[in-house]
Amino acid sequence: MTRILVIGGGVAGTTTALALHKAGFDVSVYEAHPDSAEDIGAFLTLASNGMRALAQIDASAAVTAAGFPLTSLRVLDGTGTEVAQRLLGEADNPVLQYRCLRRGELNAALQNEAAHRGIDIRHGASLASVQDGPDRVTAHFTDGSTTTGDLLIGADGLNSTVRRTIAPATQPCYAGECVFYGYSTNTSLVEEADDERITMVRGSAAAFGYAVSPGGQTYWFTRVTGERLTADEIAHGMPGQWRDLLLPLLRDDATAAAGIVAATTDDILVTNATEIPTGAPWRSERMLLLGDAAHAASPATGQGASMAMEDAVILAKALRSKVDAAARVATGRHRPGYA
Repeated sequence: MTRILVIGGGVAGTTTALALHKAGFDVSVYEAHPDSAEDIGAFLTLASNGMRALAQIDASAAVTAAGFPLTSLRVLDGTGTEVAQRLLGEADNPVLQYRCLRRGELNAALQNEAAHRGIDIRHGASLASVQDGPDRVTAHFTDGSTTTGDLLIGADGLNSTVRRTIAPATQPCYAGECVFYGYSTNTSLVEEADDERITMVRGSAAAFGYAVSPGGQTYWFTRVTGERLTADEIAHGMPGQWRDLLLPLLRDDATAAAGIVAATTDDILVTNATEIPTGAPWRSERMLLLGDAAHAASPATGQGASMAMEDAVILAKALRSKVDAAARVATGRHRPGYA
């Protein structure tokens, strides 16, 4: 197997392309978005396992240039009392420290690195169907074009078209919470400026978390248990509407949460926490899934992007080992393994 098609140019797909390219494969990425795969709004944290995966494919520097490190975690209860504090991951290793950044920043960093390495990323390529044969796999796109490879990777997210081919019965399910994200520049409400700490609040009515960037912007999120929001509510909800929903849930607690949300004047983003049932099929013949397409977990885990990066590196190593074994049998020579 030498030519590999990656469907999806987000975090999972681009990291996969970087890993496969390093392993010596001919890889191309096909992204449905017409310009880029960037979601510039919500932020995420990359844990030490995700940062280690990036280090394996020589992409650490590209990502650490964006966002800011998080080296410790503090947990408060609804009264503002500190109930726990600890270091995060491998806080003493600058390469493996947790990283907080906007998803768009992460996507841009990875895609720029892919372009620098000469990896082809085709935008505006929306997958319509896949024809999986005994020797080759062919992707058909909605614009009528096709492409053929030896293996097709479905890194196309929660609503994966590839997954519908491999496991049509597997459907994402609502995890029971809505997650809101926002940013505030009023740092007088918090004590964490420049200390590389993320604070989690076990509130009486909602879970809340926040961290302050070196530039003085407070990144915050809150998880609210309740009914699933409709696509129309998510698309057309206004910041004032979301503040009105959140503030009554946060004001009863003696923490900074309500003040941070009240001081947020820009957009407030919201999504339904959604999961893929465990044990779902993830491969079929010459197709396989990784990242959210295979094992989407609620944002509460804080591991979505990091697990996708681990998937990418493990896949590249496994395929390289398979090819190396075949080469040794055919030629009696040993090629250097994936490092």
